[in-house]
Amino acid sequence: MSAVPPNTPTQNATPGLARALMQGNLLNAAQVETIVKKAGAEKISFVDAMVQSGELPARDLATFCSETFGYPLLDISALNESMLPEKLVELKLVISQKILPIAKKGNKLYLAVSDPTNNSVLDQVKFQSGLALELVIVHHDVLSKIIEKISKSSEQALNDLGSDDFDVDFKEEDVAAAVPDTQANEVDDAPIVKFLTKMLIDAINMGASDLHFEPFEKFYRIRFRIDGELREIAQPPLSIRDKLASRIKVISKLDISEKRVPQDGRMKLNLGSKSIDFRVSTLPTLFGEKIVMRILDASQAQLGIDALGYEPYQKEVLMNAIQRPYGMVLVTGPTGSGKTVSLYTCLNVINKPGINISTAEDPAEINLPGINQVNVNDKAGLTFSAALKSFLRQDPDVIMVGEIRDLETADIAIKAAQTGHMVFSTLHTNDAPSTLTRLMNMGVAPFNIASSVILITAQRLARRLCTCKQPIEVLDEVLLAAGFKEDDLDGSWKPYGPVGCERCNGTGYKGRVGIYQLMPISEEIERIILSNGTAMEIEEQCQREGVRNLRQSGLVKVKQGVTSLEEVLGCTNE
Repeated sequence: MSAVPPNTPTQNATPGLARALMQGNLLNAAQVETIVKKAGAEKISFVDAMVQSGELPARDLATFCSETFGYPLLDISALNESMLPEKLVELKLVISQKILPIAKKGNKLYLAVSDPTNNSVLDQVKFQSGLALELVIVHHDVLSKIIEKISKSSEQALNDLGSDDFDVDFKEEDVAAAVPDTQANEVDDAPIVKFLTKMLIDAINMGASDLHFEPFEKFYRIRFRIDGELREIAQPPLSIRDKLASRIKVISKLDISEKRVPQDGRMKLNLGSKSIDFRVSTLPTLFGEKIVMRILDASQAQLGIDALGYEPYQKEVLMNAIQRPYGMVLVTGPTGSGKTVSLYTCLNVINKPGINISTAEDPAEINLPGINQVNVNDKAGLTFSAALKSFLRQDPDVIMVGEIRDLETADIAIKAAQTGHMVFSTLHTNDAPSTLTRLMNMGVAPFNIASSVILITAQRLARRLCTCKQPIEVLDEVLLAAGFKEDDLDGSWKPYGPVGCERCNGTGYKGRVGIYQLMPISEEIERIILSNGTAMEIEEQCQREGVRNLRQSGLVKVKQGVTSLEEVLGCTNE
């Protein structure tokens, strides 16, 4: 049997595996064309159509692929599904493309396939898992049976959770009081309760900061934000969408009958002796309510200054500033850059019985004993500015304002700093110098800024390299372009890169570290402010005074091997 001529119409439309089979004389052009038509009509893969039609037995296909492409042939008929690696590849992809992750070792994922030529699927697996692939060839019929069994078991996942026992308390008395009897059946579905509990516990154990419950037209997915990146964790049946949303809203004391407008609430999870708060936000979307739950772990604020990643000189500057009797300390950065944890850590340092500390937040994310925390409520008239005015009549020593959003709040905070109070607050700016010009643009008088602000710290969070990190070779030109100086490239150090292991789930990163720019307000910077100077002029003065910008601080972390060059370049500008 001869190979198909180059001009045969089938040649341009057939998959790579089909062409290989024709070249190996296992199929002819007519057979391939029949199989391709069957696959198109039934919307199945070429291999499915070929095995179903009986044109080539699964055993012969596996032997051919192993010999032709050089991959080992493996019998998986006795495979234990419970031992398979989980959550590395979406179940949807496994089922639709007939692939199966069977083992993970280091940064390698062993993937069982019957068609090793499907490069687009292999690329998707690499992207989702972040691992290098080692292919093994298996019989297609055996692979299909195992995947069908996994698919069926996943549909029963909610009911299977009934055997799990969790030492958890959602304060059920509050739940019962919040739910009318007519809605009891909707929220007391035991599998839903256990599934949600499992998701919350998994998120806490994996170190997630947020949980996303997202409904779409054809599927429902749950993602966790871990070390700043969203990862898909589960795709439960679409049918649980409304029940799961109702359960979350009930324990968060939200109105479960209102599905047309966003709602915000809180809930507490008592996990053994540990109590963890969640901030809950609902949002109506085209296909149901998207719910985001932020984990507010008070233990994060108890870690201390040393755990945040300040360099020794930065720590000294910060400690000197926060222990001053009066003045203003501003923390800046985008959402999710760790501003709140930094402020709470500073408050913990100065939280002593002899000091009266009051905070106004929207909302108070972490409960701290010994500190008077107030949730602002714009609808009720309790704004940041109203809370600040009240604080000043409460004999305060230290005041924290969650965020300076307008001129009125800024004016009251600055006057408090000028009249013998220590004030902490946050602003959304890109770096420390631009914070001063932002205040001026709000309408704050330069004199008031110069006489009250004593320190501005800008920050970002970069992923911390896992212990599996390895030194990598980077061209000197790349390092110089990133911001290193010639003197830094003395050969005494090498940048590290991510590798991937069990501990970091193959990502190469575990946890995050802060990158900081601490800018004390010196006399020279005061002069620039009083003369209505620009952020660029302030930045130039900072460089003359030896204040590292965010990029320079990040490069120090690269030199120390704490994080990778890619992470620093990704979260800082220059």
